[in-house]
Amino acid sequence: MGHGPAAAPHGYCRVDEWALSGDGAEEETIVAIEVAGYNVNSFYTLAEPSFLQAELLTSDGRPLCWTGADGERGFEAGELRERLRRTQRYSFQRAFTEAYRLQADAADWRSSAAAAPGARADWARVSGRLALPRGVPLPAFPTLQPLSVCESGAVAHRLPPDGYRKDRSLTGVGPLYLGYPEAELGTVPSLLLQEAFTTERRVGERPYVPDAALRLEARSYRIVDFGRVAAGFIQAEVVCAEPARLYLMFDEVLSGGEVDFLRLDAVNAVAYELGPGVHSLETIEPYSLRYLKLLVWEGSADIRGIGVREYACGDAVRGSFASGDPALDAIVAAGIETYRQNAVDVFMDCPSRERAGWLCDSFFMARTAAALSGTTLYERLFLENYALPERFAHLPEGMVPMCYPADHFDGNFIPNWGLWFVLQLGEYAARSGDADMLARLRPRVASLMRYFEPFRNADGLLERLDGWIFVDWSPAREWVQDVSYPTNMLYAAALEAAGRLYGSGDWLRQAEAVRTAVRSQSFTGEYFADHAVRTAEGLRIETGHVSEACQYYAFCFGIAEPDTYPELWRTLVERLGPRRRGIESGRAPGVAPTNQLIGNMLRLEALSAAGRADVIAAELPELLGGMASATGTLWEQDEPIASCSHGFVSHVVHVAYRDLLGFRHVDPLRRTVVLRPGQSGLLSCAGALPVGGDLLAMSWRYADGKLHIETDIPDDYEVALEIEGPYAWQRKERPG
Repeated sequence: MGHGPAAAPHGYCRVDEWALSGDGAEEETIVAIEVAGYNVNSFYTLAEPSFLQAELLTSDGRPLCWTGADGERGFEAGELRERLRRTQRYSFQRAFTEAYRLQADAADWRSSAAAAPGARADWARVSGRLALPRGVPLPAFPTLQPLSVCESGAVAHRLPPDGYRKDRSLTGVGPLYLGYPEAELGTVPSLLLQEAFTTERRVGERPYVPDAALRLEARSYRIVDFGRVAAGFIQAEVVCAEPARLYLMFDEVLSGGEVDFLRLDAVNAVAYELGPGVHSLETIEPYSLRYLKLLVWEGSADIRGIGVREYACGDAVRGSFASGDPALDAIVAAGIETYRQNAVDVFMDCPSRERAGWLCDSFFMARTAAALSGTTLYERLFLENYALPERFAHLPEGMVPMCYPADHFDGNFIPNWGLWFVLQLGEYAARSGDADMLARLRPRVASLMRYFEPFRNADGLLERLDGWIFVDWSPAREWVQDVSYPTNMLYAAALEAAGRLYGSGDWLRQAEAVRTAVRSQSFTGEYFADHAVRTAEGLRIETGHVSEACQYYAFCFGIAEPDTYPELWRTLVERLGPRRRGIESGRAPGVAPTNQLIGNMLRLEALSAAGRADVIAAELPELLGGMASATGTLWEQDEPIASCSHGFVSHVVHVAYRDLLGFRHVDPLRRTVVLRPGQSGLLSCAGALPVGGDLLAMSWRYADGKLHIETDIPDDYEVALEIEGPYAWQRKERPG
């Protein structure tokens, strides 16, 4: 029925309420709750004592039974020893891999009152946590089946000739990174599976038939293809006539035709030792995959009913978008799918190796949430997690975690992400009017700004910041000391946002002073340079270090505008961007290309601010079309070397509504709408944008030498049109 709970900060928990369905007849209902307690630091779950608090209520709220009660009023507790405990970490950012030793009756406790839930255990009370409501809709759990069986084959056992691939999640266990050292592990699937070498491959797709069993003998495998990346719980029904060892290996893409289960620096494998009989398998943890490789190492098995029970946002799509351009529509659909997978509670970076609530990613996803659901519920929950703790352990006073709820025992943080936190708060205020949240976060913003004060040099610029200074997944990430100009551009924007939010003239003046200093120091006459280094004689600009990302920072954060830097703007539009790939020598030589996170998104923002929807429409297929086609989702980087479902890229949905459809600006508080349709070079477009309980619809097309616009917007909205050229506008009137 469900999976949870929703993420909560240290010292708190969130309460999920699940409605038990039934036909009203007198019947026995069994409520089975399986709990995994990891007790290690991670980016996904917290290193706090694990617990279960549950109660079963009638429809009128009367409690029937609850944890901690005795007799008929209590739950029966047991320890499920089928899951092996001493396993390796799944990734540096998440807890443990799943490995099981199962007999055919292992799951009977879930469906039979006569079956005890494992080895009986006694309840032990733990210190209470403050309970919070879930705050967002419950997730959705549709089941996705494979489309095809794309490969079968056989493997043989031999040691890897170049040694084993091991990442920090296996080798880095210690006081700052909790887990089991390699020598203490009961099983290490990541090493064993590197000893399985393919000896026979039969490639060729055939439709997958759920009821038809895939027969697997020892040392044989099948690969099934779900047609797109899906995020959720892997399931299968396995029948064994003899003991068998089964491995599920998976990934979002094929690498050289193979399922590289270690591609993500995560162990995308689940291990099962199965006794004879029928096993209904389903992982307790969610994963992300398009391709699933089923490998029987020992014994034999018949496998049917393969699927992924998706774990997705329960309130993702209320609007619509159709441009008539198949490539653009596929990109928007991929953006929606990416959002679904990364917004089950907090805004996550990816549903795979991390499942972490990252700042900066959250800035972009919050816009998507508003465009798709019409609410700020998810954003409020995200910000509330940052508002509640008194302090954040292991971090410098005033700094906010780069992702949260998470544990950062090593003290790592991204100072830039704290600045994005302030920018997001400014936009949240405009979207929600939530004065309470602004007041709660005011001390946090003030402390953050105080944190940066000691790093301000004589020019008012941040210099030699501590932590991981992140600008872009490109060479720009190396050009950040001593004075990072993109970071200072972002700092100016955060100062301005904080000043406007809280009425601080000092912050506003500091913002303008930072911008003035950046313009004076960073601009070389052709480009904005990425950084300057401190020498004995003073600051020296490293003019050889110029990134595409830095130019986008300048135009996005108030340093430059098209009319103040016209030559650079012309270069940005005509010679930078996705069309320069592979021909750098002919387009801005010496300027390091940007990457997806976050330079590509900043390029779209710079183009949008200048009204260049035509360039956006032309570039989106080059930028994201290949991703949408390959996985049905959008990626963290330009190439599939990292997550292939990354939440922040769902921002393209917001871009499509704003720049392609033409909902230029919507103010839900003042109930005003600015429309700018027909400026993208498309011949037509239609869509509907949810805003609160309303649905704002618009369609337009070019015909007879003019733009024909139809809108269906509530009458109490004030609507303004920004259009060049002749047009005809029909606004539908709503009764009342």
